[in-house]
Amino acid sequence: MGSGDIAEKPAGPSITITHVLEHLYCPRFTYFEHVLAIPERQERRWKVQKGRQVHLERQKVNKSYLRKKLGVTAREFDVPLASETLGVRGIADEVLTLDDGTLAPLDYKFAKKPRRVFRNQRMQSVLYGMLIEEVYQRPVNRGYLCYTRTNYEIVQLAIDARARRAAERAVREVLGVIQQGYLPQATRWKNRCGDCCYRNICIQ
Repeated sequence: MGSGDIAEKPAGPSITITHVLEHLYCPRFTYFEHVLAIPERQERRWKVQKGRQVHLERQKVNKSYLRKKLGVTAREFDVPLASETLGVRGIADEVLTLDDGTLAPLDYKFAKKPRRVFRNQRMQSVLYGMLIEEVYQRPVNRGYLCYTRTNYEIVQLAIDARARRAAERAVREVLGVIQQGYLPQATRWKNRCGDCCYRNICIQ
């Protein structure tokens, strides 16, 4: 069995979507947090703050807009999801039921809408979509991001075969570092190192 096979077949949901996004930001997050077991001190506080913000902000989203423009027939909030196949778990801000019979994730971003949706935001939507599809056994082909600082503008993202393959590769990378215990290359974007909680122990 090669090293690739080890990472391709996880035993169960072992990492969160947040872990995947941290890995995309810098692969060494995975090494310090999961191989050396040095916790990221800010994570718990951030999760609590985000939960409170989501609760407040989604009350401001126009329900008639969701129903008319997106074809939403039902919404579920703070939905825990886990995939045995993918090896990932997470809690979706919202799971939408659409009038064409498909489902879709909706995630809140406490930011202005960017000119182009960031890679990690696309990845997050795709991963939630894949988890929703597996748990509910219903098709998911798109996801939505709601930017609260741009008048709650909602952006639609395609969850297609190409996006799914990219998400699966990212998960395999994370699991590969964890299972094989190697120190990956740091991010190319050194401006990210300035406020990193691991900067004092990371070899630049």
